Amino acid sequence: MINKPLVAATLVAALSLSAGSAALAQAAAPAAPAVTHGPAIPGVCIFSMEGAIASSTVGKYVNTRMEQIITQVNSELNAEKTAIDNEAKALDGQRATIDQNAYEQRAAALQVRANALQRKAQLRDREVQATQQKAVGRVVQELEPFIRQVYEQKKCSMLVSRDALVIANPAMDITPQVITGLNGKITQFAFDREHLDQPAAPAQTK
Repeated sequence: MINKPLVAATLVAALSLSAGSAALAQAAAPAAPAVTHGPAIPGVCIFSMEGAIASSTVGKYVNTRMEQIITQVNSELNAEKTAIDNEAKALDGQRATIDQNAYEQRAAALQVRANALQRKAQLRDREVQATQQKAVGRVVQELEPFIRQVYEQKKCSMLVSRDALVIANPAMDITPQVITGLNGKITQFAFDREHLDQPAAPAQTK
C-alpha cells in the first residue's frame, strides 16, 4: 500500500508555511493605548525596514504577487496529488480481483510517483522562499537611497531600528518620509517564481 498520507499532508503544509513566510504585510496589531512621549532627542532618528516594506506600494505588490505564485504552485502540486490519490483508491478497489504481483508492481509505481511529488513539493517550497528573498531584496535596494536622503534631510546623527524598540517618540520616525519617496519612484516590478531545478549555464572557456 502506498504511503498516501505522506503526500496528502506534507506538501500542502510545506507550502502553507511558504505562504506565511512570503506575506510581507504584518498582522494587524491591536490598537495601543495613548502614550505621552518625552521630547524628541535631537539627532536621533528611528526607522522600520519591515514597516516600510509592508506599507509601501511596491511592498504590497510583492506580497500580492507572492500569493499568486503560491496559489499557482499549490494548484500544480494538488493536481498531481489528486491523480495519485485517485489511482491509489482505484487500485485498492481492484486488490481482490487482480494478481498479487500485478498489484504490488502498480502499488510500487504509485509510491515512486508519490515520493517524486514529495521531492517536487520540497523543491517548490525552496523556490518560493528564494523568490521571496529576491523580491524583498529588490525592495530593500530601492529603499536604501531614500533612507540616506531622509536621514540627511532630517539632520540625523544616529539611525535606530524601530523594530528593535519597545516604544519611541514617533516624531523621530523617518519611516513615513522614506515610504513616500519610494512610492514616488516605484510601485511594482515584474518577477516570477525562481526555478532551482534548471541546470546551471556551462562555463565559457577562454
